Amino acid sequence: MADGQDQMAMFETSPTDDRPPGQPGEDRDLRPGRDAESAIPVSEVNAAARELLEESFPPLWVAGEIANWRQVSSGHCYFSLRDEDAQIQCVMWRRNARRLPTEPEEGMEVCAHGQISLYEVRGTYQLMVRQLQARGEGLWRLAFERLKKKLAAEGLLDEARKRPTPRVPGRVAVVTSRSGAALRDVVSVIRRRAPWTDILVADCRVQGEEAAPEIVAALERVGRRDDVDVVILTRGGGSVEDLWAFNEEPVARAVAASPIPVISAVGHEVDVTIADLVADVRAPTPSAAAEVAVPAEETLRAEVAGLASGLADGLRSRVRRGRDRAGRYAERLLSAARRRLDRARSRTERLGARLDALSPLGTLRRGYAVPTDEDGQVLRRRESFEGVERFRLRVVDGRIEARVENVEPAPEPDAGGGEA
Repeated sequence: MADGQDQMAMFETSPTDDRPPGQPGEDRDLRPGRDAESAIPVSEVNAAARELLEESFPPLWVAGEIANWRQVSSGHCYFSLRDEDAQIQCVMWRRNARRLPTEPEEGMEVCAHGQISLYEVRGTYQLMVRQLQARGEGLWRLAFERLKKKLAAEGLLDEARKRPTPRVPGRVAVVTSRSGAALRDVVSVIRRRAPWTDILVADCRVQGEEAAPEIVAALERVGRRDDVDVVILTRGGGSVEDLWAFNEEPVARAVAASPIPVISAVGHEVDVTIADLVADVRAPTPSAAAEVAVPAEETLRAEVAGLASGLADGLRSRVRRGRDRAGRYAERLLSAARRRLDRARSRTERLGARLDALSPLGTLRRGYAVPTDEDGQVLRRRESFEGVERFRLRVVDGRIEARVENVEPAPEPDAGGGEA
């Protein structure tokens, strides 16, 4: 194939010549393709036409509606742009198509930026699209809503699955770019509010094609640690395209799968990403995320003072209740002791009365006397007095020395059963 200049030369206009082809003359047409002998191969014609088109039309934006969109296994996308009167075939190579947030819908109004060219193999006039934009944020919004709907159907957006963050974390992991302003804001707020808190930075890109896989890797690294209490996923503001890594499905699933509660703070207050919706807590800004993650020192001091006061009041109340309860128990115990003492005293008196009734002293008080020998042995029968000259009589109020003068048997009772 000849070079570009030679190819373009074959289409240059020659002087007007009314002579029949091949007739001798001073201005004979010497261009390739002037006759059958100098016919140009189709490939050379198409190559020249392609270069003519590309040189004649610099890269430009073309507006129209999407028609017949299809993506083949290689990743290349083929479609048409059309309006009311015409259409143009388009191709978007894989390296450009991979930057799209999602596939456009049929009939969606878009603007395509690319190069007018010709597909030499088929001789097809086409627009090689390098960038595709829907009106406003249509394509980005479409991708956002599609993924949101998908994750909602799986329950990943449900409030019931979201976990509370720890009240006073010992270590906070920040997943963001080490060079970004968001990290400085988070560190500043945590140092001011809770200077005792450790901060672990999981560095990753937060913008561009490599951002999503790096964010996923950072979340997974943090999730494997057992010394992190809460994660802040954050970056500063930017355009929809700048923030798009946080709207990608792998990032959303990594946030949902994190074993550690995640606070998401992406962009400004008006920016809402899929990561925000899946995270356990959404904060409007990086600084607000830090405030959610850690309590202020003065707040904790006030809470501790309140707890101490409440504890003292509680202890005093318990002491009072204990004292009152002890007083009631003491009264019950004293009353029970008195009742038992009264019962014991009554029983003792009854036993004493019975014992007194059976006691020899009781007998003596009734007017009887008890004879005993010198050794104190009671002389109960007549035989006990035989051979005894002296004995003693025990009366109720003392002893009496006595002498035996005569021992006689007891008289027999009369027939009436009485004594004579």
